[in-house]
Amino acid sequence: MSYPLIGITVHPKTAPDRADLDILLEGIIHGVERAGGSPLLIPLGLGEGTLRNLFTRLDGLLLAGGGDIDPARYGAQMHESMDGVDVDRDRIEFALARWVTEDNKPFFGICRGLQVLNVARSGALYRDISEHPSAIRHTYSSPDYPNDFRPHEVKIEEDSTLARIIGQPIITVNSLHHQACKEIAPGLRVTALAPDGIVEAVEIPHHPFALAVQWHPECLPDAPEMSALFEAFVEAAKAFK
Repeated sequence: MSYPLIGITVHPKTAPDRADLDILLEGIIHGVERAGGSPLLIPLGLGEGTLRNLFTRLDGLLLAGGGDIDPARYGAQMHESMDGVDVDRDRIEFALARWVTEDNKPFFGICRGLQVLNVARSGALYRDISEHPSAIRHTYSSPDYPNDFRPHEVKIEEDSTLARIIGQPIITVNSLHHQACKEIAPGLRVTALAPDGIVEAVEIPHHPFALAVQWHPECLPDAPEMSALFEAFVEAAKAFK
């Protein structure tokens, strides 16, 4: 049996919360493997030619969570709450985000991955959710909360890829982020919202599979609806292969 090759982006070794990010990355690797994919970590520091050559060999791309995006990429300045900005990771992931949409290659984004997709297509972010006028709390991270703690619901749009996969109009999710989408890029469809209106999922219509969620399904491996996200993504990669 031939397993689809799934490229997964990584955080830098210098990330201030590297231990926590290592746990999330391990969960993603296992999520892809359990769904029938072959995970391949994409290192930082690659030249564009090497990166493009690697990308052409992938059957699917997963942009993982991690530090904040350089706000200069969406016309803003640093905010006191921002952390973990890495110029090289931005370079790698923004190139991959462009290519995956141009080549119609299956794509799954988690947390930062959603934000990268939005900014790469000319969207913008709240540098901190406190900039949203009516935001509820969205950062429930360790050590105060376990990564599988689910503090709020999200409402899923009908007739969306996410709705087809999840099979429920409302689910509860975990929440580990302090940034969120502010201006949605042209060509993206918002397909899930938190109770305060914060964007929780986006898709690219008419793409074979291009879905990104703001929560962390890799931290909820025992939840069938979360495993279904990895399974649907890997199935799309199989079809692409």
